[in-house]
This record gives sequence, structure tokens and C-alpha cells, in this order.
Amino acid sequence: MTDPPVEGALVDLDGTVFRGDPLIEGADDAVATLRAAGVSVLFLSNKATRRRAAFAEKLRRLGIDVDDDGIVNSALIAASYLETHHPDDPVFVVGEPPLRDELRAHGLTLTDDPEEAAVVLASMDRQFDYGTLTKALHAVDEETVFLATNPDRTCPTEGGEIPDCAGVVGAIEGVTGTDLDRYLGKPAQTAVDAALSGLDLPASRCLMVGDRLETDVRMANRAGMTSVLVLTGVTDRETLARSSIQPDYVLESIADIGQVLRGE
Repeated sequence: MTDPPVEGALVDLDGTVFRGDPLIEGADDAVATLRAAGVSVLFLSNKATRRRAAFAEKLRRLGIDVDDDGIVNSALIAASYLETHHPDDPVFVVGEPPLRDELRAHGLTLTDDPEEAAVVLASMDRQFDYGTLTKALHAVDEETVFLATNPDRTCPTEGGEIPDCAGVVGAIEGVTGTDLDRYLGKPAQTAVDAALSGLDLPASRCLMVGDRLETDVRMANRAGMTSVLVLTGVTDRETLARSSIQPDYVLESIADIGQVLRGE
């Protein structure tokens, strides 16, 4: 058994539970194994391009029972952060409709006028174009708070990796000459706080299971969680061997999660 005993598990989605549309083989059984061991499971994703309700619906379709409250994604983390720290500030969003919907649901004011923006929030945006970049250029200045949902460079899909939020941030930083103020999703403390609040557990009693060293494993290691890397996403053994970020456990797949519970 792990020491101290595990009571909660934060589980990444893309590259860990599914890749693109299909379930990663054995992921449904792995979640069942965790729950049967008395471990509370919360799904924690940096993806802001899908509504939490859509994540929950997809997981149920794949055989994993979960409700909307069992999902925390970077859109929710960003909305909660802005609601606390910038409740009255107009937000210029570079991102997709699900992110905008989450922000509005938290009572935030969005603007498409760069001159009105007090906050610029960047995220993965598959419709990102020159016009959007030009607006962002005019929205970001020395008084604007420049935030982003997540630092992921790429997102794993069935057809291979595609650009994620870091590409959008890089473009905006490049044209404005302004560095991002902060990322809000994994591995940031804002993500840790949101996840642990959802589980109501201390970090030392939790696993973080994910496929990405620089977000999932880094966050877990910093927070004092047990870090579990799975090799079904963006990280392979060669990449792991070169990295300064090392997990507590390495699994071929989340299907092997029983090894962690047994402390193997």
C-alpha cells in the first residue's frame, strides 16, 4: 500500500482516460478499481474547449459514471480565479465558446473591444487567426492583466498532436513583447487548490495520474501528491529519461493503477 494511504485521485483525461474519442483500454476498469478501494476520483483537465457537462457525458458514454461536479477543467479554474480577483473587469477572451460560457456562468463581463479589456485570457482556439491576433495586440498593454488557461504546447488526438494554448500565448507574446502574467491550469497552484477543494482532502492523501511531465507530474510533485505518469499520451520512456521531472510511478497505462494502490 502507498504511505500514507491514498484517499483521492486526480485523473487527467486526454491521453490518460481517452485519446481523441476512443477510451484507452482498461481506463474504465481502472476508475472502478480506484473507487472500489475507497478512493474518491476527480477528473482534472487542462482542456478549456469542452464544457464540463460534455466531458461528463463523454465519460458516461465510455462506461465511466460521473456527474458534472466530478470534472474540473481549466475553464472552471480560470472562471473561479477571475470571479475572485477580477470580478468587475472586462475580459477579452482568445478561446472557444465553452470557455466563454463558463466565464459568463460565473457572472463575468466579456468584451470583444480591445480598448475595453482589463484582462486578456488566452486559451486553445482552433479558429485563431490573424484578425484575432491583431485584436489581442491592441488589447494587451502595460495595464492589462494577461492570463492563460494552461501551458500545454500540444494536445493529443487520434491523428497525432495538435497545437494547444501555449501556441496562442506565444503568438500574443511575440507581437506584443509582453510576457504572460500567469497560467491558471495545471501545474499552477490555482489548479491544485481547485482540485483539492473538490476532493476535500490534503495533497498528501492524493494521487495525480496523467500523461504529461510538465503539467501533471510537475504539479503533483510540487504539491506533495503521489505522481503517476502513464505512457498512453504525449510522454514516452525516452522523453522521461531525458527529463528532470520524475514521477513516483510510471505505468504503461492507467489500466495498471492497481500497482500503485499496492505500492508496487
